[in-house]
Amino acid sequence: MATIDVKKLERLQGEELLSTLEQEAIRCGISDIHINPQKAGVKIEWRELGLLSTLLVISHEIFETLQRRIKFKAKLKLNLETVAQDGQYTFPTSGRLVNVRVASLPSRFGEAFTLRLLDPEHGIVPLEQLGFPLEIKQKLNELVELPNGLILVTGPTGSGKTTTLYALLSTLAGKDRNIITLEDPIEYELKDIIQSQIDIDHGYTFASGLRAILRHDPDIILVGEIRDQETAQTAIDASLTGHLVLATLHTNSAIEAIPRLLSMGVSTYTFAPALRAVLAQRLVRTINPEMRSSLDVHTETDAKFYTSQCTLPELLIASPIIKNLILSQATSSDLMEAAKKEGYKTMFEWGKQMVQDKVTTMLEVARVTAG
Repeated sequence: MATIDVKKLERLQGEELLSTLEQEAIRCGISDIHINPQKAGVKIEWRELGLLSTLLVISHEIFETLQRRIKFKAKLKLNLETVAQDGQYTFPTSGRLVNVRVASLPSRFGEAFTLRLLDPEHGIVPLEQLGFPLEIKQKLNELVELPNGLILVTGPTGSGKTTTLYALLSTLAGKDRNIITLEDPIEYELKDIIQSQIDIDHGYTFASGLRAILRHDPDIILVGEIRDQETAQTAIDASLTGHLVLATLHTNSAIEAIPRLLSMGVSTYTFAPALRAVLAQRLVRTINPEMRSSLDVHTETDAKFYTSQCTLPELLIASPIIKNLILSQATSSDLMEAAKKEGYKTMFEWGKQMVQDKVTTMLEVARVTAG
């Protein structure tokens, strides 16, 4: 767990408070800062290794100076507090620029803010450093070398989907393949790759953007998120016409991605032959390697022993049997039964293996796989 001089922060306000929060967050590897006005004060929290913790509580008077500074830097309307606003800004640290995505939200006791810190030093991480089990990593490397088909990455917000996709794409950049992404927002700059930003206000959606991309002769397409039937079907059709399409989807497991897409109304006769694989993932905190031998990984709960994160996966390969089940619109339980016979392991099963290897604890596995 990161250590920070809270007493020092309590003495600051406005620009100085924001600047110190930014620098300390980068030093501590923080992904998000949350500022939440409440009746008695304003709570500042941040997300470290995937978990939210309270940093300090400031007065509403100090919050006013902080609020003005955030809105000024992010180019939000200073006199507007009754509607949600989005903006961004950058700040320098250690010779690089960190991008901050700012979202405001009207709340009962004032505007709440979420600041997402996008540090380029941590943005593009090699696949080898994401902590995938060797078997999963090897299969992912094989999948992205396929000439066509649809590969889905699923999980909730903050589960590392974009990081995984960036890692996969970075292994292919510069290999005589035209790679185009469609993102909302573009989080990190990818070398040798065309990145396109969604702009809903001007009619540039995932669906319309995907149709536009197809006119630029891509070999590989990344769709930041499949949100509707039109985008889903266009991605499927693209994967059947000589393109490798990588896309994210919000489901709790790899198996659930199939009925989720079918419920959107995609054609089973195109979806089944297009699908290559579904990767579901979560991030779990990992134990300090120097302490692994002395900890009881089945009962330990102390947060101080966690020092980083790794990816807890489950990978469903679209075998001929799975494809036939898609065509027949089989239930999730039927898909699971068939996949198990072909060696499919659930996230919880991979988690138990990580606990056995003393990479993480049973508490962590239960936390991210519950339900």
